[in-house]
Order: sequence, then structure tokens, then C-alpha cells
Amino acid sequence: MKISVIGTGYVGLVTGTCFAETGIDVYCVDIDKQKIENLKNGKIPIFEPGLDKMVIKNVKKGNLNFTTELKETLNECEVVFSAVGTPPDEDGSADLTYVMNVAREVGKYMTDYLVFVTKSTVPIGTSHLVRKAIQDELNIRKSDIKFDVASNPEFLKEGSAVDDFMRPDRIVVGLDSEKAETIMKKLYKPFVLNGHPILFMDIPSAELTKYTANAMLATKISFMNDIANLCEIVGADINNVRKGIGSDSRIGDKFLYAGTGYGGSCFPKDVKALIKTADQNKYNLRILKAVEDVNESQKSVLYNKLYSYFKGNLKDKKIAIWGLSFKPNTDDMREAPALVLIEKLKQIGAKIYAYDPVAMEEAYRKLGKSVNYGSDKEEVLIDADALLLVTEWNEFRVLNFKTMAKLMKTKVIFDGRNIYDGTEVTENGFEYFGIGRK
Repeated sequence: MKISVIGTGYVGLVTGTCFAETGIDVYCVDIDKQKIENLKNGKIPIFEPGLDKMVIKNVKKGNLNFTTELKETLNECEVVFSAVGTPPDEDGSADLTYVMNVAREVGKYMTDYLVFVTKSTVPIGTSHLVRKAIQDELNIRKSDIKFDVASNPEFLKEGSAVDDFMRPDRIVVGLDSEKAETIMKKLYKPFVLNGHPILFMDIPSAELTKYTANAMLATKISFMNDIANLCEIVGADINNVRKGIGSDSRIGDKFLYAGTGYGGSCFPKDVKALIKTADQNKYNLRILKAVEDVNESQKSVLYNKLYSYFKGNLKDKKIAIWGLSFKPNTDDMREAPALVLIEKLKQIGAKIYAYDPVAMEEAYRKLGKSVNYGSDKEEVLIDADALLLVTEWNEFRVLNFKTMAKLMKTKVIFDGRNIYDGTEVTENGFEYFGIGRK
């Protein structure tokens, strides 16, 4: 079986590589020539645990191929996955420029029946636009080649994407053709041996499912952050509240951790896009608008605590930051809470010293020389007036209090992810501030 995956970003590269792992003949296509050359040589453009070894292995086996020429990959191709970016426009809607370009290119060069699958997160109704774009190109060619369109949204978590793809909770496929369903069943058969289902549905429902899933998870995060802020006012502890409600099987214990807000490439973009879709259809998604509002204000929670502690006197204070990526096990800093925090510290004249195990290069690309970067977590603590934990990387979870006491000027820790035991911290001579905790 031969497939093409258009776009070698986060979704496309993981998708193509994991399909290649099952022995499928995969061609990954991208217009970025340098990226393609790097991939051919085993240089991965993103940080994702386990992906680099899998890419190298399948390139050597000949199952995984990289090219800039889409036309060359379409001969005898049964499925084309569109995994190109859908960045948000200024109004929050998804930009479909790249998706439509891919559809037109496929229409120009396809040689036989295939299934065009939208893997990118796209607004409801995109399948109609894609179908028309392909058909328009076929009409120009005066070709009667048949094709089907499907929606197959991804549910990958950055940091565990390979495992998520190889052992999925569920696979969602929206389509309107028995022939396409047969092909998609064949393609995904190796991934459902764990007993989890392929859920076939109509295309609009599949398109909406991805947005709804991310919106629900974002809602849980913002809800808990809102409750955490109330905890601080009334003297409760959000960790106890979390345990109390998480043990209820109707609620579950996932995504109930209070912190500095969600970020990344999915939740912020998808929440905005879903709100925009509702607005365009003259419906007001009141809960999601509140979710977005809470999240934006939560990104300032550590700064506000720091500002209050120093009574607004932060000019020339040396602030150490642990963690820059929006979550552990990724170098992704899109919409990261650290960016909001750092911008506020810069504006008030604080001196910022930051360290992240993986995201330093990405941080420099975004922040330049406005931040001082440490080579390890101890270096940024030297003469620090405060430590702010922003991303809960494993190497930050155990504190060496003796070393920290020698290095830091002021022994105070602001825990943006509630990973430390506040009692233990204070017993070792440090002041401690968490999120929603006494």
C-alpha cells in the first residue's frame, strides 16, 4: 500500500513515520527543500521522544521517503493525507490557504482513484471546499478520475505523539463512501489490534469532534484554574479539591491540575477557531469565551504573585525561570505561559535568567538577547532574587535545598505547576507560593 503525507510538521511527520513503521510505503512531501534534505539525513525538525530513531530506521528500510515533488508521489497512491498548517487568522478563524493549495495540486496531478484525507484541524465544512478544489482541477484537465474525501483528525499529545499514534484510544474517520471506508479500515488495521475502535461518522461530525475534544480539555484546565484562584481567597487547597473531585468516575482525574494556563499549538488555536465558527453561524459559545478569558488572565498569575511579594519593586531584580516550553517533553513555545511572564518582567525592568532542558534554541529564536540563558538549572539560580517554576520537567521535580540556599540571594520559590510540597520547602528555609494553595 502506498500513501502520501503532505506537510512534514508535527502532525505530518509523526503520521508518515508511524504508518511506515507498519510496512506501508510512505512518501512525505514538503516545499521546504532544506527540511527535506535534513530529514533524508536523519535530522528531525521537532523534538518528540522516540521519533528520530523511528525516522532513521524506516528511511534505511525504504518504507519512509522524503521529497519536495508531490507529483512524483501520486502514481499508484491510494491515500493522500493533508497535514499542512492551518494557522489562525487575526479574527481567530483557521487559515485554509495551505489546505486548499494541496487540494488543487492533487487535482492537477492525480493519476487514479484516491482518498484525500484531511489530517489537519480544519473548520466544519472544509471537506466541501476541498472536494470542489480537486474537482475543479480535474475539470480543467477534462479528466473523469474519481476520488473520495475524508476527515481523519489527529489526537496526538506533544511529548507522547508516537505512542498516541501507535496505540490510539480511538481513531475518528469522517467519510461518505463505502469504498473509502474499506481503504481506511485496511490502512488503520495494525493500529486497532489493542481493541480500541475506529469510529466512522459523517464528515462534519468528524471535523467538529477534534475541536470539541480540545475545547473540552481546555475547559477543564480553565475551570480548575478559576477554582484555584478561589481556593486562595477562601483558604482551601486546590490539590485536595482536585483529589476530591477526580475520584468521581463521572469527572475523572485528567486535566484537573491548576497552573499558569494552557498553551501550545492546539488548545489556544482550536478554542479560538471554534468560537469563530459559532460566531459565523450566529451562535454565542459563552462557556468557551469564558475559558479563553480565564486562560489569558491565568498566564499572569505567577507575575502577579511575584509583583505582590516584592511590592512592585522588581526593577533590576534577578529572576530565575525554570521551564520555557508550554509543557514538558517538547520544545514548543507557541502560546507558552512563559512568554507572557517574560514580557511582563521585561517591561518592569527585571533581569531574567532562564533555563529549559530542550527549548533553549526556540526561546532564543523568539526572545533573542532580552533573556539570559543558563547552561543548567543551577547556573540561573546564582544571586537570584526568586525562582519561578513554569514548566514541570522531570529534572526540576527534586530540589537540592542546600545547593539552592548557597546560590540564591533570596530564598523564595513560586511554583507555577504545584509540583513541590510546600511544607517541605518551608521546612528547608524557603518561602513557597503555589497556585490555589495555602
